[in-house]
Amino acid sequence: MSLPSRSPSIARHDRARDEDSSFGNLVQSPLRAGLLRFLSARPAERFDVDSLASTFGRMRLDVENCLRELVEFGVVRLVPGSPPVYAACRPRREPASRQLDVFLERQAVVSSEDQAPSVQRFRDMIGRDEKMLVVFEWIRTAAKSDIAVLVLGPTGSGKEVVARMIHELSRRGREQFQAVNCAALPDTLFESELFGYEKGAFTGAHVRKPGRLEQANHGTLLLDEIGDLSLAAQAKLLRALEERRFERLGGQKAVHVDFRLISATNRPLDLLVGDEKFRRDLYYRINSFAIRLPSLRERPVDIPVLATRFLARYCASNGLALDAKIFSADAIERFRRYPWPGNIRELESTVFRAALTSPERMIRGSDVEFLHTHAMEQRSDEAPQLPTLREVERRHIARVLAAAGWNKKEASRMLEISRGTLYRKIVDYGLDPKMKVS
Repeated sequence: MSLPSRSPSIARHDRARDEDSSFGNLVQSPLRAGLLRFLSARPAERFDVDSLASTFGRMRLDVENCLRELVEFGVVRLVPGSPPVYAACRPRREPASRQLDVFLERQAVVSSEDQAPSVQRFRDMIGRDEKMLVVFEWIRTAAKSDIAVLVLGPTGSGKEVVARMIHELSRRGREQFQAVNCAALPDTLFESELFGYEKGAFTGAHVRKPGRLEQANHGTLLLDEIGDLSLAAQAKLLRALEERRFERLGGQKAVHVDFRLISATNRPLDLLVGDEKFRRDLYYRINSFAIRLPSLRERPVDIPVLATRFLARYCASNGLALDAKIFSADAIERFRRYPWPGNIRELESTVFRAALTSPERMIRGSDVEFLHTHAMEQRSDEAPQLPTLREVERRHIARVLAAAGWNKKEASRMLEISRGTLYRKIVDYGLDPKMKVS
């Protein structure tokens, strides 16, 4: 005996319910929901994957996967080309179209990440080069725990922005963030600045003053330019980090603290350790998870993108239309050819200076003045290009791995780094046992 078939109305109801569920699952992902809102708010515009990855500060592969799912559901369309671009579209099915309208009418849920000012600042530093998107993923990973982070990078590359971003995305984000510039801290002031002092501890100590460690309790402490600390200061710091307690100057009572440590430097600490200018035990204490920021010279494709972004910011901050100032082709070419020893910070100040001094809307090459003009004069296409520290390290690790027969335990011993650090560098540098070692 056959079962009675469902009526057409019941079948339609079940189909609508399934579509509701599918759309709900689609926009449950913050990235898919963000992409859908972004494209729907700009129906006349088209965007390639790189520009969307830069806008959202996400890996290219993640954005591609989300866009593919949005296209399959029918709320985004793919326009073939080189490169292919994406645009918003109305779904053909009426239930899906209605769901889209309801979704867009709802107020967007702003995540804690999107609210963090340093996250927005860091996204401004991201261009089309995926090196910075990889850094973004490292930051998210580091923020999930209280692991000690070491941020490496040249001057002006945004190390403090990275530290603030880790803090704001972590569980300590609502607590204090304390930054100490170790390079500007002489030994005579180190203890009073970090540990604080009691009233009467020395001449002029009229009241008790808490130190930076105490102020960072339950929050995050950034030790910027930690490579500039003297050996004596390093020893005192190491003890406080290991015991998580200290005594104020002139005090006898131990102060217990709980804080997240982030360190930053533009100096090669591993070489300083080898030269016995930086304590090996302190180096291991602060280097549980390393994040390296590339120099601007390492991602030349981003220079025009960032320069245009900084120019728009200048216009907005001065009450002008975003396109009130634009760069000429020769100005962009000057930006490309300059080596940027001051990195992001120098690029931003150069753009602001050019926008301020240019009398016309079009900023020409002659309007652009660099802080290090001798660097521009010395650079030429024929000049020999020295390898970057990253390139030297990559080749060295590849040679050691080859010499150890890709025995990672032995290679990490030879390199004097942890196996976890070695695994991370193998992934970061794209090393493979089949590759030729130069």
